[in-house]
Amino acid sequence: MGNAWPHLDYLGWRETCSALHLYLQVAGKYRLAHSPWLNHSWHATFYVTPRGLTSSLIPDGPGIEIRFDLHDHVVSGTSGDGREASFPLGPTTVAAFHAEFVRLVSDLGGTPTFDGQPNEVPNPVPFREDHRDRPYDGDAVKRFHQALLAIDGVFQTFRTSFLGKSSPVHLFWGSFDLAVTRFSGRRAPLHPAGIPALPDDVAQEAYDREVSSAGFWPGGGGIDYPAFYAYAYPTPNGFRNAAVGPDAAFWNDGMGEFILPYEAVQSAADPDRALLAFLVSTYEAAADLAGWDRELLECTPGQPRHVRPPDAAATKPAPSAATTDEPVERQDGPSKGRYRVVVDGVEAEMTYSRAGDGLIIIDHTDVPAALRGRKVGERLVRQAVEDARRDGIAIIPLCPFAKAQIDRHPEWQDVLRRS
Repeated sequence: MGNAWPHLDYLGWRETCSALHLYLQVAGKYRLAHSPWLNHSWHATFYVTPRGLTSSLIPDGPGIEIRFDLHDHVVSGTSGDGREASFPLGPTTVAAFHAEFVRLVSDLGGTPTFDGQPNEVPNPVPFREDHRDRPYDGDAVKRFHQALLAIDGVFQTFRTSFLGKSSPVHLFWGSFDLAVTRFSGRRAPLHPAGIPALPDDVAQEAYDREVSSAGFWPGGGGIDYPAFYAYAYPTPNGFRNAAVGPDAAFWNDGMGEFILPYEAVQSAADPDRALLAFLVSTYEAAADLAGWDRELLECTPGQPRHVRPPDAAATKPAPSAATTDEPVERQDGPSKGRYRVVVDGVEAEMTYSRAGDGLIIIDHTDVPAALRGRKVGERLVRQAVEDARRDGIAIIPLCPFAKAQIDRHPEWQDVLRRS
């Protein structure tokens, strides 16, 4: 497991990382200039491959694909009429890379015309005018790619449990992040834009629908270490205070999003599970607090060779699809407790902490994907409300799911603690 998640030292390869970022911008600008606009700039991105990154097919000339081989350290291209061209990656300048790339596109039968100004970097210098010598640490580049492979696999798994509109797992060369984004299906308020070196209309088009987004940066942009991030736009009330996992995740006020250091995942006993916990918990907090229709948008995670049951099947009357009648059990302790229910052998739970004799804090709800859409979580919250009334105590719903349920049921709100 450790070999799949390499150690990444951003400060040790920062200059190479900056150079690779700009080289990808050169190729990305070419793809952007020759591809029809796809919602949220999805036509401009790169994708992880076993060897590095690819542009996929660019509709220029006979059709061109650009590949960054991050193991043999080569930029190569192929065209629809069988031509191939390449040049090595190594210590150079952005201006020299730009000239080599223009020649490569020309050799492939393409038209090497594109905007020559970097985006989303401080103090941008036009590609042709950037003559500063840049180092190239090939070993660090290989480790970066190895990390991308591991991260892409978890992101792809996460993506399978969402039926609504979702982005591909793709790398944006502007902000240099691997990202995956889910959409509620609702329009969002006009984004304020103002992102350095990025046209306002691009930012506003990218965020014209409600999103819950997560991704990975190799470092930079305010943090000097590789990290995962998660945010929602618009940010729902209470999002920053949501309980998310794993324990190393935290809210960054300056960025307005949750951060999870890469090292916390890389060093975990099960890195895939740690990262998936971050992706799921931040999404669920955003979706619950913003009132997304999760029953409509979600499904069980995908499995190889297992067809997802169609939604129509869920509407047929059947015991497994009906609202459950299994009893909710309460396990109460001096300082902590939980509510649990077992349906078809699958357990769901809601945990709470005591804060004195007259107050409990609901801090977490876990309803496995197999029980989604059966109102199991709602039953757990309802039982807590009924017990609170009987015992004369108040509830603070710190858990985003419990808070969303109580917000939707005004008749339950008499048990909330009044400030």
